[in-house]
Formats: sequence, structure tokens, C-alpha cells
Amino acid sequence: MTILSSSTHRDLAIWLIWLLVVLAMLVPQTIFPKVGLAEIWQSAFDPVPWLGWSFRQKWYTVSWRVRRWIYQWAGWLVLAARLWACRNLAEVIQVLTRQQIVRYLGALPVLVALLERLQVRGIINRHCATRSPVDHGAVALVLVLNRLMAPRPLYKMVDWLASTLIAEHLGIPADKFNDDRLGRTLDVLAAHLPAIWSDLQQQVLLRYKIDLSILFYDLTALVMSGQYPKSELVDYGFAHNTPSDDPKLKLGLVASQDGGLPLLFQPWSGRTADKATVQTNLHQLRAFLHQHGWSTSQVLVVGDCANLSSELAFAYQEANLRYLAALAKLEKVHRQLVLAPQARDFERLPLAEGYSGVPCAVPFTHNGRTLTHRGLVVRSEPMRQALRRERQKHLRDLLVALHHIQGKLGQKRYRSEKEIDQRVTTQWKRSPVGQLVGVRVATNPEGQVSLHWWIDANALQEAQRGDGRFLLVTNDFSLSYGNMLALYRKKDIAEKRFEVCKQDLKVRPLHVHSDERIQAMLLINLIALLAYSLLERQAEQAGLCLTARRIIEQLSTLQVQAIEAWDGSRAWSFQETLPGQGQLLTALLQALDEKPRSPLPSGPLTRNLLPQGLPLQVDHFLTLPHISSS
Repeated sequence: MTILSSSTHRDLAIWLIWLLVVLAMLVPQTIFPKVGLAEIWQSAFDPVPWLGWSFRQKWYTVSWRVRRWIYQWAGWLVLAARLWACRNLAEVIQVLTRQQIVRYLGALPVLVALLERLQVRGIINRHCATRSPVDHGAVALVLVLNRLMAPRPLYKMVDWLASTLIAEHLGIPADKFNDDRLGRTLDVLAAHLPAIWSDLQQQVLLRYKIDLSILFYDLTALVMSGQYPKSELVDYGFAHNTPSDDPKLKLGLVASQDGGLPLLFQPWSGRTADKATVQTNLHQLRAFLHQHGWSTSQVLVVGDCANLSSELAFAYQEANLRYLAALAKLEKVHRQLVLAPQARDFERLPLAEGYSGVPCAVPFTHNGRTLTHRGLVVRSEPMRQALRRERQKHLRDLLVALHHIQGKLGQKRYRSEKEIDQRVTTQWKRSPVGQLVGVRVATNPEGQVSLHWWIDANALQEAQRGDGRFLLVTNDFSLSYGNMLALYRKKDIAEKRFEVCKQDLKVRPLHVHSDERIQAMLLINLIALLAYSLLERQAEQAGLCLTARRIIEQLSTLQVQAIEAWDGSRAWSFQETLPGQGQLLTALLQALDEKPRSPLPSGPLTRNLLPQGLPLQVDHFLTLPHISSS
């Protein structure tokens, strides 16, 4: 007698299972009711027409249940057969897995936890209520997270969102965040910008106790691209280090020394002069300080040379605000103050390495009134050397140009005294050191034209005398001279925040064209900048020497994988792609609070999926609703 092998038995079982599946599929679909068991559809091919309605109803119910049972068991038998055919554990896992979904995690647990502490979604929903299932707070939260992690135009937001866990965390499908909905939210936000930003300020100051005693004010220009025919913000105007023939808008920002947090911001037209924004900022700053219980006399405002003039000195005095700024456009009396000290005078007051100073009193006169503030003439040796190197380069370029003209004397267009004088004047005016060089064009009795030049030693000595000198002025007589220089050198705190906006958050180009949406997008960027700065501040206080940019980069490779089995069960998992990501995540989440929460006790989720002791926020973030296959 021939004995069948195990492989033959397996093949027969598989064929038998597939036979049952085919038979189940051939069963008429009418046996599966669509509206419940109480409403059974009567087929035209009724096999038992002579029986009563009650008996027929029971017959169809039992038949439907039997066929459904056969169909279900056929599926389980197919699964069992596939498992029987597996040769290793990896194939078993593949057979049991219905689908695998990978989502981008990155720094989301930290950023979402931070924005939840700031109550961004709740504050926006309080001011911008809607009956739509997709609230404006959720849309704004998505926009802020996108600015922080992967800035994109509005029309690309859905694709980015579908690759992350944000939609699952919010419980809203990713395709709901299309560019039309995002644009409508920006329109609504534009009507409530001051109130929303004020509530966010209140939340930050109450939770994190920000020190407002030293503030920095600065202005930057954002170059725009595209056409803005109806915009009152986007216009042509002068701004340092930006082309004057490009449309731009300007953004004023007040930042705290404590963490470099953005506290006040104001968009301005691109044609607005920098000094024209200072007094408006003073009024807003006074209202802000009064709202949060700070006296103006407790606050020192530090700014660059655009923050001070004779008129502004009186404005600070009337606002009872202390200030520290450099004086750039020097009147005659101020220019004399800068040039008066001799070289030996600076040796008496060293301020820092390469810096020394001479104290002075600075008078201001405006509308017939006069006041005197405290001044310090500072000499910077690095600046002095840099200016002299630059002057030497310009002098060398000008002398080379004159020598080139001299070599062409007698040639076409270089024969008459008038022609040569025109070319010399052109080079002389183009050079920033033309006033230091004397030039003479002469014709001898034989009619030959000659060109001579020389460096004016007196003018050169006078120019070199002011090299590296600048005038610091304050109305705070309690500041030491060393602190005056140290605080002024920190004025780049606001400039660094502008750099973050432009490079990391990519505030430009703005892919919106109405003034309302431009201002709303500026609000989104400033909320992102606030979260960015606060993350840096809390990380520094926790002893983590990392910038927010570096934190986001280190966590950027984190992913979460969901494995869904055929029985509907689901398992979450995430792994460190770089050493220490789990510890960094834990430390950052604890640093977001002034008093860190205690971590969760070790449980199945934290023990199996997450690093030991990971706080509640990540545990909750990974406990998400069902993930759709879309």
C-alpha cells in the first residue's frame, strides 16, 4: 500500500480549502440580507414557495447563517493552509499581517506637547469659532508644525500631512487640509490677529515666567516674489542688504533677552523708513508691559542705530522707557564727540578684548527743547582694522583705474582734456575713497595732455581718526560702561530670530497675495518662531547644549510603524535610528515644564514599544485611533 507523503496531504488540504472557497463564492448573493434579518428579500427562484411566510423567514435566516459560517471558516482554513506552507517565522509574520503603515514621527511628540502647553489650538478656536468638523485651531496647528518641520506651500500640505502622524493625532483625515480650507482659515485668522497673539503672550508669560527687563527691537525686510497690485504692505523701498528694485515688506520684532522669545511683531510697508516705526513700537510696548504688570521704568530697550535720533530721545523720555542704542546720523556736536578723544584716552577705559571707550555727555535738541543723556565713545580694534583694509582696497582699485586711463592717453577718445576729465571724474565718483585722492588733468604748451594724481595725506589722516569708533547712548545712568557695550553687542538676538524665520521656517517666499493672508501667514510663522525659541530656552535650562534646529534634525529620522493583522488587531512600534534619540525625547518633554512630570510606570506599551520611562505625552501620542489605508 502506498503511503502518501506529508507534502501530498498538504497539497490535498489546500485544494480542498480552495474548493470550499469557490463553493462559498458560488452561493447566490441574495442570501446575504442588506437591511437586517427581519427584512429578507424574496427571490424569484424561491425553492420552497409552498411553505408559510414564518417558516420561510426562518429558513432563509438559518441558510444565511450557515453560508456565512462556511465562508468564514473557509477563510480561516485558507489562512491555516498558508501558515502550514510557511518555512520560517518571517513568512508566518508576513502571512498574518494584513497591512503595514509607516508614518513620519520626527520631533512631533515634542512640538505637539509644546504647542498644547501654549494652548494654540484652543486659543484660536476661542476667537475663530466654526461649526465645521475641521476647526480653525487644528488647521493653524498643522500650519505651525509644517513651518517647524518641513515648510511647504499651501497646495503641498496634504501630501506632507499624509506622511505624518498629525492627522491621526487630530482625528481628522489628511485630505481635509486642502489649500482652499487653509486659505479660508488664513482669512478668518486675519480678523483676530491682535487678540490671538495677546492670548499666546499671556500663556507664555504665565507658564514660563519670562524676564522682560531687557528687550531688543529690530526691523528686517522680506523680499517678495510675484505681483501684488492691491497690496498696501508689499512695496518698493530701501532696506539694508536687499535689492531696492525688488518688492518687499518690513517686519518689526521685539524679542526678550531671556530665551530670545518674540513678544511683539508688526508688519510694515516696504517703503517705510526704519526710524518711522520706533515710536509706534514704543506705544505698543507700553501697552504690552502695562497689560502684564511691568512698569516701563523696569525695562531697558536695546536697538541698533535706527532706534535713536534727537526726536526719538525725547520719545523715550516721555514714555519713561530706558533705552540703549548707537547714534549713527551724527549732528555736528555728536561728530565732534566721536572725534575728540585722542588715542591715549581710550587706554584709560578698557571694556573688553579689542574694545575700549571714553565716557561723554550727549546733548539732544528738538523743537526748542534740550536734554542730555549718557554716552560712551567706543573704539573697536577689529572694526578699525577691517575698515582700514577695506579703504586700502578701494584706494588700490582707484589708483589702478587711473593708471589704466593714463596708459590710454593719446588714443581715440583719450586725446582732449575734456574727454580725459570725464573718464577720471566717473572713476572718482564711483569710488568710496575718491575724496582722499587728488587728480589733475593738464595740457602742456605742445598740446600734450597729462594726468597726475596723489593721495591727500590730511584727508586720509582725518578719515583714519574715526576708524572703528561709534557712539553708544543711554538714559539709564545705572548701567556700567562695560554693561553698555555687552548689552549692545547682544542686539543680534533679534537678528538671529529673523535669520531663523528666513532660513529654518522659510517665511519667504510667501505664497499668498492678499494683505489679510500675508498677515495671517506672518502670525503662523511667529507662532512657530515662538515655539522654536521656547524649545531652545527650555533645552538650555535642562542642560542640553542643542539649538532647536539641531534638536529637530536629530529626531527627524524617527518613524512609527503600525502592523495590522487579519483579526483586526494592531501593534505600534518605533525604533531609534540614531543612538540616544529616546533619551533626548524624554529629556525634552520633561524640560517643557518648569516642574517636570514624573514618568509613567513601566507598562506593556512603554515596556515593549518605547524607551524605558518615556513620559505620558509620547505614550498618549502613539495611542492613536484607527489608521486608514489612504
